[in-house]
Formats: sequence, C-alpha cells, structure tokens
Amino acid sequence: MLEIKGLTKHFGGLSAVTEFDMNINSGEVVGLIGPNGAGKTTVFNLITGFIPPTKGQIKFDQVDITGRATHSIAAKGIVRTFQQNAFLPDLTVLQNVLTSCYLHPKSGVWEAIFNAPSYRNKEQKALNHAMEIIEFLGLDSVRDELAKNLPHGYQRLIGIAIALSASPKLLLLDEPLAGMNANEVNDTLVFINKIRSAGTTVLLVEHNMRAVMKICDRVVVINFGRKIAEGLPHEIKRNRDVIEAYLGVAEDAA
Repeated sequence: MLEIKGLTKHFGGLSAVTEFDMNINSGEVVGLIGPNGAGKTTVFNLITGFIPPTKGQIKFDQVDITGRATHSIAAKGIVRTFQQNAFLPDLTVLQNVLTSCYLHPKSGVWEAIFNAPSYRNKEQKALNHAMEIIEFLGLDSVRDELAKNLPHGYQRLIGIAIALSASPKLLLLDEPLAGMNANEVNDTLVFINKIRSAGTTVLLVEHNMRAVMKICDRVVVINFGRKIAEGLPHEIKRNRDVIEAYLGVAEDAA
C-alpha cells in the first residue's frame, strides 16, 4: 500500500530524516518508534504533504505522491491525527466529525442556495456517515457535548473520529495514547483493532512501548532520522541497536 524509498529531509544544515525506507501492506498495523527527536513526526509530515522532502520517493497504491499537496494526499486516502488535540473546542462532537465528512461529497453553490434535492441528499449522507463513526468509537453518548468540556480520553478519540470521517485507506496516528490513563489506553487499543478490522491500515507513532508491542504487527525504529531496525515486536524488544537508542547502553552492559 505504502512504499517509501530514500526519504530525506534537510532543514538548513540539519538532516531530520536521512535515506529512510519503509513499506506498509494493506491491513497491517505498523508502529514507528524512536526516542524523542528521532524524526517520527517529520516522517508523518512528509508522507502527508505538510512539508516537501529534500529527496526520495513516496508511493501510495502504486501512485507517486511525493511532494503533493496535503488535500490531494488526503483525497487519495491518507489521513492523519496530531500529537495535540486537533478539533474545534466550541463545536459539539457531532459538528467536529461533520467537518471532515465533506472531503469527498461536494455540492455546488446553486445546489446549496436553492436547497436542491441533490444537496439535501449529500447533507444527509454526511450526517449518517458522521453518526456511524461516532457510534463506532463509542462517542454516541457525548455527541451533542462541546468538545472542550469532555475528558482528555474523549478528546483524543474526537481527533481519531475526525480522521476516520474522511474515509482513509491509511490512517496515521501520531501519539494517540498520549496523556491517557490505563483504562483509556486499553479502550483506545480496542478501537484501533476495530479500525483495522473494518479495513483501514494503520501507521502508529507512540511512546507507550507496552501498547506498541501489543497492537502492532511490525515495528520500524528510527533514530537521528535513520532507520535502525525493523521487525516483529518480540524481535525489536531484543534488538541491541534499539536498546542502545533508548537506554544509551547495550543490554549486557546495563
């Protein structure tokens, strides 16, 4: 589904990502991990078009999307969440999710002005889709609450709901478990599994290593902008380069 070759990003004289390669197959949950400042979010920004690469290639469904605009990449089926809560605080949960439902169905100006049947049909479809996403993520009981009034766990789920409402083929989750308590983490992992079971592929950046090892099929590790390891979760846990990246010492020297 996603093929990245030689992805590199320079900011002035600093190389944030260097010759980074990664493939993601349809139906996988893949973890992208590394110490703080390793380049994980930069990779997300490059994939989704928030910043252009210095060099390298990104292909999605066999189509080169390198350097495309963010909205074009989203329309192709790659949608992301953010480290910080990204929603409109003074809108309800339902209103927030509806904002992203309009990425695909489009109404003309005259359709809206004259409240044409085609316009009403598209509006109803968007509402139905938003309600399905809200129910899917267990937010139906708070759908009419203002986003700013909800607990942190719910607010993180609103970000995921907004992303899902754009009907992604590939969902990029940037630290979705940040700030959650143990119960919220477990609930969110259940929802991520549901998302994958419903047909959406997931790329996950997360610092909660226990959760990463539990939910991911494969794990890619980046450090100082370079990929240093890739493999199954149990392989990554024993990898000396990964241990050194996180702890600064080899396992047998600790």
